[in-house]
Amino acid sequence: MTERLDKILSHAGFGTRKDAKKILRKGLVTVNGEVVRDFDFKLDLETDELCVDGERVQSEQFLYLMMNKPADYVCANKDGLHETVFSLLEDCYRTPYFESHLHLVGRLDIDTEGLLLFTTDGDLTHRLISPKTLCPKKYFVRLERPVAPDARAGIEKKLQEGILVPPEDNEKEFKALPAKIEWTENDDEVFLIINEGKYHQVKRMFAALENQVVYLKRVQIGGLCLDPSLAPGEYRKLTAEEVAALEPRY
Repeated sequence: MTERLDKILSHAGFGTRKDAKKILRKGLVTVNGEVVRDFDFKLDLETDELCVDGERVQSEQFLYLMMNKPADYVCANKDGLHETVFSLLEDCYRTPYFESHLHLVGRLDIDTEGLLLFTTDGDLTHRLISPKTLCPKKYFVRLERPVAPDARAGIEKKLQEGILVPPEDNEKEFKALPAKIEWTENDDEVFLIINEGKYHQVKRMFAALENQVVYLKRVQIGGLCLDPSLAPGEYRKLTAEEVAALEPRY
């Protein structure tokens, strides 16, 4: 499918269409080895080779970013009190196109760290957050009180049956879907796998189990695991294999 050159450059992170036109006027853009200055020029990235200042612009229908969210950042485009996760992105992702299309797949609380997804693929987002999908999400949890080995079977049973979660703020109580807990070598550290994403859900579930969460980090969504090489605040594009791992398994 062919598209206008200035639109392609803007979507690829080279600024607004006005910025793209400046790049074109400087003669920095080539299509199949030939300099192109006409912003109305149409090409197909599947068959044509587009380069800017000698670097090839790859064909990407959608953008997918994985971030290791740090604490003290809110999952919003704008916030008057706190820094947002969008402020951690480079300027190339702050163009009008990305401001309109780049969004988060679900959210994390301000004090929660870990795997956060940005994408321009609205269909994938809908499939992942739909209540019908039951997309599993895995969290590393550090608890206020250690869990003795002889108490674990009872907790597992309650989670498997679905515990009643009390109301909080303006959120009503609800019965959680069956969840799975994985124990670690430390009595106060566990992994919890849930299939929904209600308000403060992990914290409220452990509160219902008469314990408190003191640290929370999401480490997996569906088949996608957080890249351990990403420091808090760092991010990267997903590979094709990682995008495929995100697709819900019905």
